[in-house]
Amino acid sequence: MSGSDEERKTTNGQTPEEGAADRTGGERAPAEGVAAAEGLETALARIDELEAEIEKLRDQALRAHAEVENVLRRTEREKKDIAAYGIAAFARDLLTVADNLRRALEAVPEEVRADARLRTFVEGVEMTERELLAAFERHGIRKIVPEGEKFDHNLHQAMAEVETEERPAGTVVDVYQAGYVLKDRLLRPAMVTVAKNGSTEAAPQRVDTEA
Repeated sequence: MSGSDEERKTTNGQTPEEGAADRTGGERAPAEGVAAAEGLETALARIDELEAEIEKLRDQALRAHAEVENVLRRTEREKKDIAAYGIAAFARDLLTVADNLRRALEAVPEEVRADARLRTFVEGVEMTERELLAAFERHGIRKIVPEGEKFDHNLHQAMAEVETEERPAGTVVDVYQAGYVLKDRLLRPAMVTVAKNGSTEAAPQRVDTEA
C-alpha cells in the first residue's frame, strides 16, 4: 500500500471510496424493504378484491340456482294442477245437464210414475242421472247437498234466512241448488236457505257437587 493510500484512510480504517460504498448499500436496503412492503400490501389488496368478486359470483350462482329450482317447482305444480283441474270448465258446463235431469225427475207426478207405459221412460232418465253422477265421481267431482248441515261459507251460498224452531241457527234448512267440488276445489257453491233464530242446542246440565 502506498503512502497516499495510508493518508486517505478514515478514522475507521476505510478509504473515502469504501465509506461511500457502504453508505450507498445502507441506504439501498431500507428502500428495497419499503418497496417489498408496498408490493405485499398491493398483492393482499388484490387478493381481497378477488375474494370479494368470487363471493359475489358465488352468491349470483346460488340465486340463479334457487330461481331455476323455483321455476321447476312452479312448473311441476302447474302441471299437476292441469292434470287435476283441467276438466273444471268442462265439468261446469255439465252441471247444468245434471241440474236439468234432477228438475225433470222432480217434476214427474206420481200418476206418471204409476203408469207402466211411462215408468220405463222415467227410470231411463233416473239411470242417466246416476250414470252422469258416477262419471263425475270417477273424475273427482262430488255433489254437495248440505241439508241439515252447519252452514259453511266455503261451500255454501246463503240465498235466504228463515226462522224455525226445528233446526239450530246457522243450519241449512233447504237446498235450492246442489253444489259441486272438483277434488278439493269448489266448482259451484250449494245455494241454500239457512235457519235464523232457531232452536239452539240444549245447554249442558249443571252437576251439583255440593253435599
